[in-house]
Amino acid sequence: MRILIAEDDPVTARILTQLSQQWGYETQLVKEGPASLDVLQSPAAPPLALLDWMMPGLDGPEVCRKVREAGGTNYLILLTAKTDQADIVAGLDAGADDYLVKPFDPAELHARIKAGIRILDLQTKLAAHVRELEEALGNVRRLNGLLPICSYCKAIRDDSDYWHRVEEYVTEHADVKFSHGICPKCLETAYKEWGLTKSQEP
Repeated sequence: MRILIAEDDPVTARILTQLSQQWGYETQLVKEGPASLDVLQSPAAPPLALLDWMMPGLDGPEVCRKVREAGGTNYLILLTAKTDQADIVAGLDAGADDYLVKPFDPAELHARIKAGIRILDLQTKLAAHVRELEEALGNVRRLNGLLPICSYCKAIRDDSDYWHRVEEYVTEHADVKFSHGICPKCLETAYKEWGLTKSQEP
């Protein structure tokens, strides 16, 4: 898992980097809001980011807002010394997924990162299931409406006024293949037509 650390305070940045690497995560460090936004909107953006609230150029909530406006799904954790309820609400409303107050407890930070990773994993699995469903639906072709069918030979007439055998029409419009057999009633009729009896059955 790659983590973006956006922090302009060198001491805090070093602590966050060392802790994250100690927990087995790859890290990328930036010191300004615009730089963090560029990274998060890049094709190879880290899935998870730790964003300081106060940064030069753009603050953390504004970075969150711009990422969400651009359709970004990165998991964003705001780090700040602000403790007012209104600040917490403002940060979450801006698009942050989580909020951690400085000075933070390393164990709590790790727990919140792991929670974010679990959510990202669920999003990835859900997206994969959606793609599978869309692909499956794309392969399904449905028959609907009224089908003109001959009352004698059971051929089906298409929209161009051409008549088709049932299996040809269904195969073309429903992506299915037929295997042919003979039902007991038709088999009995066939025996009579061929002059056979049950004892002469092959």
